Amino acid sequence: MKIEIGLFIAAALGMGVQNAAAAEIKVLTTGAFKQVVVALVPEFEKATGHKVVLDNGTVGQLQKRVDGGESFDVLVLSPKGIEDYIKSGKIAAGSNANLAKVGVGVMVKEGAPKPDISSVDAFKTALIKAKSVGYIDPASGGSSGIYVDKLLERLGIAEQIRPKAKLQKGGHVSDLVKAGEAEIGIHQNSEIVGQAGVTLVGPLPKDIQNYTTYAVGLSSDAKQAEAAMAFIKVLTGPSAAAVLKSKGMEGA
Repeated sequence: MKIEIGLFIAAALGMGVQNAAAAEIKVLTTGAFKQVVVALVPEFEKATGHKVVLDNGTVGQLQKRVDGGESFDVLVLSPKGIEDYIKSGKIAAGSNANLAKVGVGVMVKEGAPKPDISSVDAFKTALIKAKSVGYIDPASGGSSGIYVDKLLERLGIAEQIRPKAKLQKGGHVSDLVKAGEAEIGIHQNSEIVGQAGVTLVGPLPKDIQNYTTYAVGLSSDAKQAEAAMAFIKVLTGPSAAAVLKSKGMEGA
């Protein structure tokens, strides 16, 4: 797939050789979309000669950084976050596009028995029986953590689960699961697929599933606007489609 991606990128950008005017672009991305960006960066750099400096965080963490004045060229965030920054002048109007969507899934440690989560009642029972349940700390601004915390209330099991909850402030809930700190982990599918030491049990039941959509935009103060837009073109192009599928995501 790597060769195919490289050909897609070169074709999409109209390049067969490296750009003589190499630039360095800074990309800020939500953690869940980081794997997609990481997969596309090497061939983009090879095809263009540009360098991508990548950093990530939860939606809330990135918003605090952008609001605090941190400079960047490309931002991957929620559609609403990008739209709000267009209104405030931090993202260039017309540069934004939706990239992908991803649902929430359940994981256990590799080799551990898989609980039944085939229905809402089965999912509730699995959480109640588990000795510990891991998910993103909602206070960190992670979209899956915020959703899970509200879901527990909606299902009427918050008081039973919160005392044994193991909260991850950022990064991967899979770290808690493979370390044995959480018997069951709940995170976005893209944060489970491909993670060593854990097994995806499956997505949340349809009736309580939640999809997070990711969008991209160009900084209105981008120092390397042309190179940054070239990278956005890759993120929204055919080269990204195969990567999205392999990372547990769907096209937006």
